[in-house]
Amino acid sequence: MPHVQPIPPGPGQESVWDYPRPPRLEPTTKQIQVIFNGVVIAQTTRALRVLETSHPPVYYIPPEDVQMRYLAPCAGRSFCEWKGEASYYAVTVNGRTADQAAWYYPHPTPAFAALRNHVAFYPAKMDACTVDGEPARPQAGGFYGGWITSDIVGPFKGEPGTAGW
Repeated sequence: MPHVQPIPPGPGQESVWDYPRPPRLEPTTKQIQVIFNGVVIAQTTRALRVLETSHPPVYYIPPEDVQMRYLAPCAGRSFCEWKGEASYYAVTVNGRTADQAAWYYPHPTPAFAALRNHVAFYPAKMDACTVDGEPARPQAGGFYGGWITSDIVGPFKGEPGTAGW
C-alpha cells in the first residue's frame, strides 16, 4: 500500500483513517433521507452506519423506514468478508428506475447481525441522500457506497490511485 497522507480532522470532523478494520457497526440518530424522482423513499433517525478504514460511512436504514413499494429485487450479488453476501434492489419511482441502486444483507455474519435486511443506497444513483439535511457526495469508484459529508475527511478509497489500499 502506498503511503497515505490522512487529512487532519478539524473540530467536529472524523477522519476515515481513524475508523477500524475490521469495520465497526454503530447506531446513529442523525436524520437520514433518500430522495429519488421527487419522492422521499427513505427517512429515519434509526440508521446503522458502518465505519471502515479509508471509507466514508455507509448508512443502513431499517426496512420499516423505507418505502419498500419502490424497491424490487434485481440481479447481482456481492460478497463482503466482514458482512457476508449482499443482494440488490432496483428503485423505481413514477416510471424512472435506477438498477442496483440499493443493497441489503439477508443473512449477515454474526458480527453484523443487526444489519439484517437494512437497506443501503448508493448516493450516486439517487437524486439526493442527506445526513441531517446536508447532501452527501458519493464515494468515488462506482462499487463503494459511502456517503461523504463535511464532517468526514479522507482521502477516501475509490479515488484515483487508491486501488491498492
